Amino acid sequence: MVKSIPTYSQFGCIGSGFSAIGLGATLKRWYGITDVRFFERHSDLGGTWWANKYPGCACDVPSILYSFSFAPNPNWSQVLATADELCEYLKYVAGQYDLESKMTFRAEVYRCEWRHQTKRWRMYIRNLDTGETLIHECQFLFGATGILVKPRPCDIAGADTFKGPIFHSAEWRQDVDVTGKNVVLVGNGCTASQIVPAIVNKTKHLSQFVRSKHWIIPPINVPYTKFWQAIFEHVPGVLAFFRFSIFLYAENDMRGFFMTKAGEAYRKYYEGVATRYIKKTAPAKYHDMLIPDFSLGCKRRIYDPGYCKALHAKNLTVSQEPIVEIVPQGVRTKDGNVTKADVIVLASGFDTNQYMAGIEVVGRSGQTINQHWESWDGPEAYACSALNDFPNFFMLLGPNTTTGHTSTVMAAENNINYALRVIKPVLDGEALFVEVRRDAEERYSREMQAALKNTVWFSGCHSWYNKEDADGNKWNSMTYPKFQPQFWWESLFPVYKDWIYQASNSGCRSLEGST
Repeated sequence: MVKSIPTYSQFGCIGSGFSAIGLGATLKRWYGITDVRFFERHSDLGGTWWANKYPGCACDVPSILYSFSFAPNPNWSQVLATADELCEYLKYVAGQYDLESKMTFRAEVYRCEWRHQTKRWRMYIRNLDTGETLIHECQFLFGATGILVKPRPCDIAGADTFKGPIFHSAEWRQDVDVTGKNVVLVGNGCTASQIVPAIVNKTKHLSQFVRSKHWIIPPINVPYTKFWQAIFEHVPGVLAFFRFSIFLYAENDMRGFFMTKAGEAYRKYYEGVATRYIKKTAPAKYHDMLIPDFSLGCKRRIYDPGYCKALHAKNLTVSQEPIVEIVPQGVRTKDGNVTKADVIVLASGFDTNQYMAGIEVVGRSGQTINQHWESWDGPEAYACSALNDFPNFFMLLGPNTTTGHTSTVMAAENNINYALRVIKPVLDGEALFVEVRRDAEERYSREMQAALKNTVWFSGCHSWYNKEDADGNKWNSMTYPKFQPQFWWESLFPVYKDWIYQASNSGCRSLEGST
């Protein structure tokens, strides 16, 4: 329930997931700033890890690395934390920095506009319980809305005719019990591979319809024993060493994403590992459906959460036959057959290559973010975070921050650290606002797309990483085409000459002497 909120805060943030909590904690750690408000459309903090409640939901990056560098957790129950455990961790960190008291839930930000006279952002917020509009202003606006936010709409005809429950995996119906039911699952990406082993033994029959293939690699998830948890907690340096070791191991995988001879050799080796694993673990009748014909890494890899073994279940059928229609009794496939269903689950992914989705952000000149991006073939941002014409505004996990090999929490921290260094002169009263130069943004965008063209993400497969137009031109606003240490290094040393600082109502300056 939305409580009364102040009309102004120094920092306003949209969202309450990893990025938002990282921002609030770092503001307090670095600058002692506590004047921040968070606005969250859900009823609790946690972002995507609160929203996704489907059976088997878990992270696919080791939790020791998928956590804040400033808030290590020695008590992870397993290598790959579940969604519930990640939410508990975020609750703990938010509590440590007294952030939850600064959060307003069931509050949907639908418009933000820069007010140049006051040098403030005005936020228009919808109370989802009453429909009332609230107004809040802030000096600095941060978008921490996440990447996988908007479920992809059902593109199969006849969905409204189905007699039973039909829902997207990201909107899992907690009131629907699949026990003893005939369930149709559409999709076979990371989410579907977690759902299948989690529910197959409960269902009467599970029918999975796959649309594409994914590289499935051997599992890495094992429990942490009480012994190891005690070592992590009480022996100085051990947890930090583990985190750094996992970071190095994961970072080594980035070699396989470059279109070089070394990258090709790396991919071929792990394609062999994955192929042997699939053939050894999954039923032979499904091998042709499972083993891809594209390069490893072009789509997100799947660390097997038990999916391949689950395919041996007698009450499971996997089909590549395209679904052409949803009918009252289930789904009709291209061959004319009808598969009966009591429940249909759509694990069909999200609308990607969208940022600040559903929020109209209006900059200094009256132009919206989407209008700004019409100058390009898709979303982009300087340093993966900032846009010309949008002063004192930063996106966290903005365009091109996703990684195909390591923790996005690290990328979020890099975004936060970079932004807080850039705004320091404004915080110190040396300027009224800061804004990235247009030429710097254009240069950064060109360099980013040029680098991406030399990666496996442009090697030919159809992937949610890329947006493709009618002429076949691709634009990738999702992934970062360099090693993460490079992103970290860039966050340490902003190129201040790429930024405009307005020192007074009439004068602007750059910090030309800085790197």
